[in-house]
Amino acid sequence: MNTPTGQIIETLQQQREFFASGQTLEIRFRKEMLRRLLNAMELWEEQLAKALWKDLHKSYEEAYLTELSIIKGEIKSHLKNLSNWAKPEKVPTPAKLAPSKSRIVKEPLGCALIIAPWNYPVQLLLAPLVGAISAGCTAMLKPSPYTPATSKVLEEMILQTFPSKFVSLVQGDRTVNTALLEQRWDMIFFTGSPALGRTVMSAAARNLTPVVLELGGKSPCIIDKTANIEIASRRIAWGKTLNSGQTCIAPDCLIIHKDVKEAFIDAFGKRIRELHGDDILESPHYVHMVNEKAFQRVCSYIQEGKIAYGGRSNHTTLCIEPTLLEDIPPSSPVMEEEIFGPVFPMIVLDDSNGTPFNHKVTAYLQAKEKPLALYWFGEEKDGWEVIRNTSSGGACINDVIMHIANERLPFGGVGNSGMGSYHNRRSFECFSHSRSVLVTPAWIDLPFRYMPYKLFSLIKKII
Repeated sequence: MNTPTGQIIETLQQQREFFASGQTLEIRFRKEMLRRLLNAMELWEEQLAKALWKDLHKSYEEAYLTELSIIKGEIKSHLKNLSNWAKPEKVPTPAKLAPSKSRIVKEPLGCALIIAPWNYPVQLLLAPLVGAISAGCTAMLKPSPYTPATSKVLEEMILQTFPSKFVSLVQGDRTVNTALLEQRWDMIFFTGSPALGRTVMSAAARNLTPVVLELGGKSPCIIDKTANIEIASRRIAWGKTLNSGQTCIAPDCLIIHKDVKEAFIDAFGKRIRELHGDDILESPHYVHMVNEKAFQRVCSYIQEGKIAYGGRSNHTTLCIEPTLLEDIPPSSPVMEEEIFGPVFPMIVLDDSNGTPFNHKVTAYLQAKEKPLALYWFGEEKDGWEVIRNTSSGGACINDVIMHIANERLPFGGVGNSGMGSYHNRRSFECFSHSRSVLVTPAWIDLPFRYMPYKLFSLIKKII
């Protein structure tokens, strides 16, 4: 059910008044709210896991590893480090400003709006919330309507954990998003598609509201002839079947050296069977498409090329077998759109005409939009060369997705794949403003800066 616009406006006004009261400035208050959220994650774990199974057929193990445990770890990190992060930072003051001292003070931006997608409906809603609470902001949360069971549990959890004047949750379709974006916020954190990211940024521009946009794109997975095919196939099969490819940093397309294409196809099929049994469509650990529309869209991609592996689907369960495609026309939608499913188009390159494989890869990627992630399998030095000559939000050499598991690495996009980053300290910082403060004593007042600049020649030498 859509939250009424009047309720949104009223709740936002209450949050503005609560923020103005100064209560969120206290570190003790922020830590108490983080502990409440951590306790709620424990109390509601079973219900959240059941809801994720109902919405996405996501097993408890995958739900815990990719959603619940990440939130718990993030909260614990903020509880441990918040006092240090929030301290005024001392920075050097040049001699020309003596005897002043300089500080950088972290202050909360204010009332934040967090809009989350459906693919990781718990993680991508609550991880930004941890940063908002840690920084001292209030927050209004908007989960996706495409995972109704999970969104309902999240609503009940938030309602029972926080007063709505501090953290609230609203429900609804894109008309609710429109109503939310018509309001003035102090910060907007959005995770979703580049197309919707443009809508969010356009709305934010009306009030000069800062934004963090976590978007997506076609994250390439590159396999050189120097790659360890057994290792590469296992890690890629895992990454592509995790959440059934419905992951913003899932490997989206394969750029593979001609010499190892057939070996990879064979190894990929073996790894799929090792991970999910003889029939992945019956696997209890294989997530299904979120809805009929997504199922039909991803199935349509299979018709755009020659099937090298897979190709089966089950309309009843909205489940699609991991599928490798070859001989695809370059202008096909599967080559242009973010797939967000278990279909894998293969782009085959070689070392012909005297141009090394990695140089051809670089030229191909430079002509495309900047992706959220880039994956290289092969010699490390060649991977670094590709990374140096391209741009992406993040990257892995001889792995996929796992860079997100290190909370000390910033997570975010660049260009078409987003702006801003978060996780750990950066979550605190993205909801904070770094305020510059210069403190000058009153016990002395040096005359150098004052007109008519009698000692200008000396000042010129000093500065």
